[in-house]
Amino acid sequence: MRDFATLYLDLDSSNRTNDKVAFMVEYFRTASAEDAGWAVYFLTGRRPKRPFASTKFQLWAAETAGISPWLFTECYDAVGDLAETIALVLPPPIETNQEGLAWWVQNVLLGLAKEPEEDQRRIVQECWQRLTTPERLVFNKLITGAFRVGVSQELVVRALSMSSGVPQATLSHRLMGDWTAGSLFFESLLSLDQDASEDLSRPYPFCLAHPLEAAASSLGDLSEWHVEWKWDGIRAQVIRRGGNTYVWSRGEELITSRFPEIAAIGDRLPEGTVIDGEILAWSEGRPLPFAELQKRIGRKTVGAKLLQSVPVTLIAFDVLEFEGVDLRARPLSDRVQILDQLKTTGLVEVPMPKTVNGWSELAAIRDQARDLRVEGLMLKRKSSVYGVGRKRGDWWKWKLDPFTIDAVLIYAQRGSGKRASLYTDYTFAVWNDERQLVPVAKAYSGLTDAEIKEVDAFVRKNTQDKFGPVRTVTPMLVMELAFEGIQKSSRHKSGIAVRFPRIARWRHDKLPADANTLEEIKRLIPD
Repeated sequence: MRDFATLYLDLDSSNRTNDKVAFMVEYFRTASAEDAGWAVYFLTGRRPKRPFASTKFQLWAAETAGISPWLFTECYDAVGDLAETIALVLPPPIETNQEGLAWWVQNVLLGLAKEPEEDQRRIVQECWQRLTTPERLVFNKLITGAFRVGVSQELVVRALSMSSGVPQATLSHRLMGDWTAGSLFFESLLSLDQDASEDLSRPYPFCLAHPLEAAASSLGDLSEWHVEWKWDGIRAQVIRRGGNTYVWSRGEELITSRFPEIAAIGDRLPEGTVIDGEILAWSEGRPLPFAELQKRIGRKTVGAKLLQSVPVTLIAFDVLEFEGVDLRARPLSDRVQILDQLKTTGLVEVPMPKTVNGWSELAAIRDQARDLRVEGLMLKRKSSVYGVGRKRGDWWKWKLDPFTIDAVLIYAQRGSGKRASLYTDYTFAVWNDERQLVPVAKAYSGLTDAEIKEVDAFVRKNTQDKFGPVRTVTPMLVMELAFEGIQKSSRHKSGIAVRFPRIARWRHDKLPADANTLEEIKRLIPD
């Protein structure tokens, strides 16, 4: 555990990409295959199920430290991170350990969920007595599922490639899908044999687009670009191999059983085919609101009633493998032609107009996107290959401008981590018909550091009431909020829910009375 804790602290303390990669390269070169396998598991964002509620963790830590729960809560509020708070308040260890990361995961972490609560408490407290403060920090983060260290999977892959000589594209593919950490996995991952760890169900790494921030005309000749609608659904790959169909989400979750309609489409594909596309709730030739699709996202199995009320389809926009041949290095124009041959299998296509005379005409088409319940357009260079991850230059998402409203700050709460001492989590409201402020959105981002400090000072001076960690403030500050979508919601007092709200700017020029009304916002809801 000591070496992995050192790696964590090194990664957490550096903002330099090259340094982070170097730290990981050194770890992978010196760690055992078993420890390195689990390190890859956690560094790429995977985590086992949390064995118990964090409230129990807090009580056990306070008991071990010999402090009252209220004092622990005060310490937690000051530090802002549960794992770090526990690591800091605990007394020094009474013995040392020599076990590696894999031992702690396999002999402690994975078995905790099955133990009775009293045994869980005993095991955790005994572990704390054998761990140094840095090791406790990592141990606590692994248990609570809060292990994040500021490295992307792309950086992990780069480090693995540098330490082994295996190409990054090969490593990215081998890390997709389901796998079990450990020495066998790690040795297979770094094998120079191209057929190593072959799994017929394994998807390809997804190719992602960058937001288009410049004028679309800056991309040059429109004839060099393939144009698609930008859908708002679940990105997925449908795989037909070995006589079976597999449906994978972009989050690398196997979702075949949740979407039998998509699996049925896959069953009609030729052997050795992989389709990239978007799963949408779909009825009468158009997408349903994303909220409808959400009803099926969290289900392991879907009943007949939900299948009928929320039908889905797959919008296919790329083919990555055909007749067992990897097509990703072929230009998009070739892949699209092959995809056209597969439309008879039930793949849905919503084509763009055949002729578009210039960027201005395409911009006018983009303006119609919201009426069609799509987010905008995708622009893909016809000569582009299907890369790994987000590569700038060939794929762009040209989304519609977000909705914006003016709203009043009414509640504030402290942030977490480095912002634990500042009020950074805000709730905003607009006026209803009775000229009362009704909450419509929470936002956590969009202000500069200087503005956050200014709002924090305002909150402290203008608190009207407290409800646990939440403060009610005098409604004086007006912010412009931006969000991507809006829909009706019976779960919210306002009757609406917005998607991805964030602060666009602080409206110093407006008074609370100038904020939008609920009626005005409801007019934004699409038919």
